[in-house]
Amino acid sequence: MMDMDQTDAAILRELRRDGRISNLALADAVNLSPSATLRRVQALEKAGVIAGYRAVLNPDAMGKGFVALVAVGLSDHSKASQDAFERAMKAATQVTECHNVSGTIEYIIRVEVADLAAYKYFHTEILGTQNHVNEITTYIVMGSPKDERA
Repeated sequence: MMDMDQTDAAILRELRRDGRISNLALADAVNLSPSATLRRVQALEKAGVIAGYRAVLNPDAMGKGFVALVAVGLSDHSKASQDAFERAMKAATQVTECHNVSGTIEYIIRVEVADLAAYKYFHTEILGTQNHVNEITTYIVMGSPKDERA
């Protein structure tokens, strides 16, 4: 684990807000020289604090305006069942996130599709064909007033 100071935290806040910010603009935003800023960013990357950079996609603009969070319970809690479920979710293009969680269910997945008919297909043909799935609860996303996923 890397020891981070307030300057590192400021760099991370700026990069989270805009991962494409130039080093010069980042240096200006955190009141450091460009060379010092670059060294700090590289150290954060090397330490694994910055795991990568990615584009934030707009589901509506991609024709995937129906977004649902789905709680999934398995009937069999074996490693083999979890591995099979995780492989199926990795292969499902509709699934943009899959989280193994603690509690009364095993997984929460994020599904992005065009509409209710496309979700019904996913629900029936993808989730419904997984042998060990015994509980599915769907939460339709009505809005996202805060979303800091990058």
